[in-house]
Amino acid sequence: MPPAAKEGNAMVGEKTKPKKTAQNGGSFSRVFGDVANKTSQTAGRALTFVLAAGVVFVWAITGPLFGFSDTWQLVINTGTTIVTFLMVFLIQNSQNRDSAAIQVKLDELIRVGAAHNSLVGIEHLTDDELEDLRTKCEARAEAEKVGEETVKETGKKARKAAVQAAS
Repeated sequence: MPPAAKEGNAMVGEKTKPKKTAQNGGSFSRVFGDVANKTSQTAGRALTFVLAAGVVFVWAITGPLFGFSDTWQLVINTGTTIVTFLMVFLIQNSQNRDSAAIQVKLDELIRVGAAHNSLVGIEHLTDDELEDLRTKCEARAEAEKVGEETVKETGKKARKAAVQAAS
């Protein structure tokens, strides 16, 4: 976990990117995550749609030139299949990480009643780093629950002792 996250002093909007180690998913996971994020962001832009529509338009107007042949049809079918196949994995990876980060943030909000700035930007972490944060958050919540139950029991015992002492 990055030092800012450990100390709870990350600024709002600051991206926390820990050092690359074998323990936190290594460089392949980080590179794949970065490529997946950038690709899904780019794919969702209007310019990307216009570019794709332009490719289809150019393909369509070249139909008469190639006599609407099977090869001409195969070009667009193969291209769209490859792009769709690869985009499914990249977009799913980005959505999985975003969902996991949102869940960890919500867990932290529930746990303390206010968000910690150290959780801002955790959607940029690898899957392994997010899982580590989730595990730590759940452990803290369980420890607090046990602590609260202990305080309640101690309060009951103190009240009982006070009643006995007053009698």
